[in-house]
Amino acid sequence: MNSTVRLVVAAAGATAVLFAAVPAGAAAAPTPAAVSAAAGAGVEIEIPGPEEGRIAGSGHVRVPVAGRAKAAPRLSAAEREADGEVTALVDNGPTADRLDVVVVGDGYTTAELDRFHEDARRKWDEIAAVEPYATYRSLFNVWTVDAVSRESGVSGDPDPAAVRDTALGSYFWCEDIERLLCVDQPKVDSYVAKAPAADLVLVLANSSKYGGAGYNEPSPTLGYEGISTASAGNAKSGQVAIHETGHSLGKLADEYFYPGSPDYEKYTGPEPAESNTSTLTADRMARTRAKWYRWLGAESPDGGRVGAYEGGGYYVTGLNRPTDNSLMRVLDKPFNLPGVEAMIAGFHRHANTVTPLPPTDRTLRSRDRARAAVPRLATPDGRQLVVRWYLDGRELTRFAGRTEVRVSDLFLLGTRTRTLSVRVEDRTPSVRDPKIARTLRTTVDWHVRR
Repeated sequence: MNSTVRLVVAAAGATAVLFAAVPAGAAAAPTPAAVSAAAGAGVEIEIPGPEEGRIAGSGHVRVPVAGRAKAAPRLSAAEREADGEVTALVDNGPTADRLDVVVVGDGYTTAELDRFHEDARRKWDEIAAVEPYATYRSLFNVWTVDAVSRESGVSGDPDPAAVRDTALGSYFWCEDIERLLCVDQPKVDSYVAKAPAADLVLVLANSSKYGGAGYNEPSPTLGYEGISTASAGNAKSGQVAIHETGHSLGKLADEYFYPGSPDYEKYTGPEPAESNTSTLTADRMARTRAKWYRWLGAESPDGGRVGAYEGGGYYVTGLNRPTDNSLMRVLDKPFNLPGVEAMIAGFHRHANTVTPLPPTDRTLRSRDRARAAVPRLATPDGRQLVVRWYLDGRELTRFAGRTEVRVSDLFLLGTRTRTLSVRVEDRTPSVRDPKIARTLRTTVDWHVRR
């Protein structure tokens, strides 16, 4: 099984990025043909690590946006009727206030759609069992979109000679890498667009073969953060998908690295933008109050204490990571503490912590009630979101914790219109960065009068 490394080379007077497949631990030398291919158009995706290992990824490669660009299957009348049906697998509230995950299957015939729904449920349950998903699962909606394929299974399973007529054109052996599961992204988008909203996309291949991919560039048209592809029937593919959401939702860097690859022995560039890799030692972080300094010394869920561990962002030296073995480095591990913080920030980027009932587009009178739908967290200690009420910016402490207030209880005087506000805040101890903490609150205003 091959692994891959990313090499930066000069091509046609510009810098091109080459992602070449090489034996694990070996150096790679770019060929002119490979350089030319790397400079071409396409989308950058992450390659999962080998099935027999634990490393979460094997670098990146550019692939055609449309994959192998085959024509969509010709469907019968009955198949067309089933094709594109949308089902709410998990409905936790309005799409505007939730992080919406869209699951699309490939290689499922009409007779297999019930199994697709079961596979989608099982894969989501696997994702939602990992922290911080487990605590915040009420912030998510999950939609399935039925994509009907003429043939069962996907291309490249069990070998490169296997070709199947499927809705999304999924195929293993993408770029000659067996475990790399690529798709036709425009076809994926045509199904994703049928869902009420999409913040994150998961494509499930009707296969038990190990594989997946991370399309972690945000969609310029539909707005979702990325696509994770995974085999529905493989036990390790869910871990690959969760790792990919670390990039798309958490904006986290990979924490693995390539020993034995000359171009990746030492990082000499600027401080990375990602929150979980740094050129700084633990001492310098503490002195300069930078990166994950607030977590230094804390016991992390992935084992050990947070520090500055050498190696990360593909480089053996020159970059440090917060812990030895988080999910951004190896599969079957949790996110580390800085990673959990980044994921929570990503959840709140798409989800609100309160939905106004009734809506805010009309003035409430004495006979009315202002109600706030507040999601419940699944915290081990029972901690919940903090609810506070305000009238014209002044806190009404007697209503703290309530999700419903009668306008008549405000004892309004005069006839002028006032502003009643509810603020719902997530005061999780898993966030220590004040800038992130300020994003973990939602405020809703109603106009009220006697």
